[in-house]
Amino acid sequence: MRFKSIASGFTRFGWGLLPASCLLLSVGLGGCGDNQSGLSEPAPVGGPALMRRLTESQYRATINDVFGPGISIPARFERGLRVEGLLAIGTSESGMSAFSVEQYDAAALSIADTVLGAEHRDRFLNCATASEGAFDAQCTTQFVQQYGMQLWRRPLTDPEVSSLVNAAHQGFIQLGDYYEGLKYALVGLLVAPDFLLRIERTQAPPEGSGPGQLDAFSRAARLSFFLTNASPDKELLRAAAAGELDTPEGLASQVDRLIASSRFTRAVRAFFEDMLQFDLFADLAKDPVIYPAFNSTLAADAQEQTLRTITDLLIEQNGDYRDLFTTRNAHLTRALGIAYRVPVPTRKGWEVSEFSADSNRAGIQTHIAFLALHSHPGRSSPSLRGKAIREVFLCQEVPPPPPEVNFSVVQDPSDANLPTARDRLELHRTEPSCAGCHRIMDPPGLALENFDGLGTFRTVENGAAIDASGSLDGIDFTNTNGLAQALHDHRETPRCLVEKMYRFAVGRDTVWDERPYMDYLTETFAVHSYSVPQLMRAIALSKNFFAIAPPTGETSHNLAGLSPANGATR
Repeated sequence: MRFKSIASGFTRFGWGLLPASCLLLSVGLGGCGDNQSGLSEPAPVGGPALMRRLTESQYRATINDVFGPGISIPARFERGLRVEGLLAIGTSESGMSAFSVEQYDAAALSIADTVLGAEHRDRFLNCATASEGAFDAQCTTQFVQQYGMQLWRRPLTDPEVSSLVNAAHQGFIQLGDYYEGLKYALVGLLVAPDFLLRIERTQAPPEGSGPGQLDAFSRAARLSFFLTNASPDKELLRAAAAGELDTPEGLASQVDRLIASSRFTRAVRAFFEDMLQFDLFADLAKDPVIYPAFNSTLAADAQEQTLRTITDLLIEQNGDYRDLFTTRNAHLTRALGIAYRVPVPTRKGWEVSEFSADSNRAGIQTHIAFLALHSHPGRSSPSLRGKAIREVFLCQEVPPPPPEVNFSVVQDPSDANLPTARDRLELHRTEPSCAGCHRIMDPPGLALENFDGLGTFRTVENGAAIDASGSLDGIDFTNTNGLAQALHDHRETPRCLVEKMYRFAVGRDTVWDERPYMDYLTETFAVHSYSVPQLMRAIALSKNFFAIAPPTGETSHNLAGLSPANGATR
């Protein structure tokens, strides 16, 4: 059973995991323990050291950071594997196909052609003696050591350096051009597993017992990918080599530096793209007759709108995460204005606006990105939207439907006797095998029925008035604004974000023994007014973040299957 499900179940039924006395002290007096949150971090548990494949965004961001913007990467990256709701976990479980190898090779060749081409090579070579007609072993060694360190996220060994220098020499012999030969070394760096995979290395704990730790360069990599979505920069690698990440002061200095950098926004966007399942837009299709406003431009703008709303509220304003479900802030383009049916004077680019109080647009769950993604090609879907609310925002698993279910009633919106989705679902729920799941999916999903399959507002369906009333775990409401407030106030909303953020950071599911640590992070999140940057800082500074479970020790099994929403198992 997954930890998140069990913990959510405790809080749903009133068995609060956070002592009320500690919460009052934390908010009013500064906490019940040490560190800035006033809370004491539980002893680290740790998980296995992982080998994680770079995501496309991490690959592109790393190349941009190392070589600068404008480097062409003409490659088609393979789709990621979503595991336990996150692509970040799938990066340690997915394989690498022959197609991927071909694309990585093509990307490496293109990058090498640009970096070492006549137009750019002087930016990357510090050797004044290098010339086309002679092989410069010293210059090649410097190049390999410098960019090998940045790309492989650790110092290269002498044999590794020698192998790459020899590859460049052999290229020079064959092609008669130093720079063409040097491309062999750079391609070798870019297609190596040490670049394409985040290979974590460990060291024994100082005390000789208990969880181990990632070594300094693996810590730098885990830290950098979490806080910048790219490889460590030169300063972080320097700090790792100097042992500064081994001290609380040195670690805090680097964490604060990364959070203050412009690259931190990139990391927050990467997390929410994963959490909100924006990779599914690659397969999203809408009936062009029913929804003529839908096209690739609208799909891209819809995703960007939600991400801009998130970063504006959470980073620029350092706001309360829960306010994402009630905010009316609107970032709009002309394409979005058509779908939202609001005027957008700006012909090109973005306009910052605000949805009116009577627009029924409160929260990112009423954005086109969420509504269109969790709908069918030709109609809306209360079930898909309700399922997404449960799983994406509340971490409550909804089992898949039984194979023998008859969907014909729900899929036929032309029945005059059942004009609205609510009518059709009421009949569908009479089937015993469907009632359990629909009882938890449909109420929040039906609250969004004022939006069609694209996300445009409507008041009627097939001539019948839409009833958007419902409830969410005992909180009743009459419209989408009520659902927004219910999500904002739901006790599982912040806990779910904490769980997903930590799992995103470490690339694995949580285990039962990490329950106290999840409670600690959730309490810390609350003490810091649900600030996402503060949550990410707390994770990055914690001992649990770098802990590695002993390979021969007994670790609690992952919790999988029990859903707090319905008590069913997978």
